[in-house]
Amino acid sequence: MDKYGIIGKPLGHSFSPDFFNQKFKCENIDAVYEKYELPQIDALPEVLDSNPELRGLNVTIPYKQAVMNYLDEVSEEARAIGAVNVVRVTHQGNKIHMKGFNSDVIGFTRSIEPLLEKHHKKALILGTGGASHAIEYGLRKLGLETLKVSRSEKHDTIRYENITADVVREYNVIVNCTPVGMYPHTEDCPQLPYSAMDSHNLLYDLIYNPDETMFMKKGKSYGAAVKNGLEMLLLQAYASWEFWNSAE
Repeated sequence: MDKYGIIGKPLGHSFSPDFFNQKFKCENIDAVYEKYELPQIDALPEVLDSNPELRGLNVTIPYKQAVMNYLDEVSEEARAIGAVNVVRVTHQGNKIHMKGFNSDVIGFTRSIEPLLEKHHKKALILGTGGASHAIEYGLRKLGLETLKVSRSEKHDTIRYENITADVVREYNVIVNCTPVGMYPHTEDCPQLPYSAMDSHNLLYDLIYNPDETMFMKKGKSYGAAVKNGLEMLLLQAYASWEFWNSAE
């Protein structure tokens, strides 16, 4: 029986085990998907040694960058982003070969692209963490100019207090890559001039719990189009399966 799994810490919230084990059951695939909660990334070789049936891994926080040091190969896209969240494990004789990919870009671009219109030329990216790198890469790939927003003074970013009504009209696509508004803090939202928004704005939240965040509710109340991160999550899972079973 083949094995797949996820590494990270903590993993209590992970959507992947239920998704993949359900997929295996429905499609009669002789495989199982397990959680491997690692206290440190240096425990990864032990997981590989004790699970010779492993064919693929998902990688979540805090190891999306650190895992790259353990890989034999990294896709061009994952290298450009600087993070890996999918690892294909192949066995070549007695040797294990691991290649890293990033499914964030695929999941995000396939999810947001149908909502983009001709007037969507510039995007604000809220947050500067790991996810924001993939979102920035994806938006630029779709032809949008990007600007990141940070709580502190950083190079090539704007601070929340400097986001004016004119900024949200010019950068009319806004993507929340922060945990602000995630359950249980559902009344929180990024500090933005929501009243300056209208039907030209598109608000995309990577959060999917709750279904409609306060960020989305406020934007929607002024006419903005909104979307949460659930479809992105599903598309990422499909992309993981493609990576694990591709020859690239």
